[in-house]
Amino acid sequence: MAHDAGALVLFSGGQDSATCLAWALERFATVETVGFDYGQRHRIELDCRDRIRDGLKALKPAWAERLGEDRTIGLDALGQVSDTALTRAVEIETQASGLPNTFVPGRNLIFLTFAAALAYRRGLKHIVGGMCETDYSGYPDCRDDTIKALQVAVNLGMDRRFVLETPLMWIDKAATWRLAEELGGRGLVDLIVEDSHTCYLGERGRRHDWGFGCGTCPACMLRAEGYRRFQAGDADGIGEI
Repeated sequence: MAHDAGALVLFSGGQDSATCLAWALERFATVETVGFDYGQRHRIELDCRDRIRDGLKALKPAWAERLGEDRTIGLDALGQVSDTALTRAVEIETQASGLPNTFVPGRNLIFLTFAAALAYRRGLKHIVGGMCETDYSGYPDCRDDTIKALQVAVNLGMDRRFVLETPLMWIDKAATWRLAEELGGRGLVDLIVEDSHTCYLGERGRRHDWGFGCGTCPACMLRAEGYRRFQAGDADGIGEI
């Protein structure tokens, strides 16, 4: 376990961020969480956060001791300047650029910058996010090079030595399910299935074996396929705890 100055986890209430939170609780003596409300179409994910935090504390006494404060930061301006399928009730489709219209330009850059400002005030060195290059929709702000470049920028701009941690960067969605099982057993997998939210449409009316969601949006399809492969024992790029 690392003990240097604790961690701040970008915690949306989704599968990836819930897994990252468990990863951080296993590694750091102090862990705080932050979520962002930017007018997202699937804002229901923010309502899942308290249940997941409570469930994590119930899984391991050590996690309960390490889990600290939670905050939600309003970023309405991001939603106002974003004309995307995550901030508008429009059909999800691929744009001429090749990117899906679920891409919110600058979102991760803004999230991580605000997180760094909060970590600065809270005295936390490690900032943990669920960005991933292996199973993603081509979002340029999920790339490892982007995160590394931003780490340099925030460290120069704030005169700190933050470490931007991305434990899911090189593993696929099946391996993300496997990592959750390695960290917290079947109890953590079940918690993520029941209480996390990934669906871009904010649908929680239908329960699938992998959780709640519309079942047809890109986020649901990726989560469902990863769960199927995880159950079948087929996961590439298993991460280290």
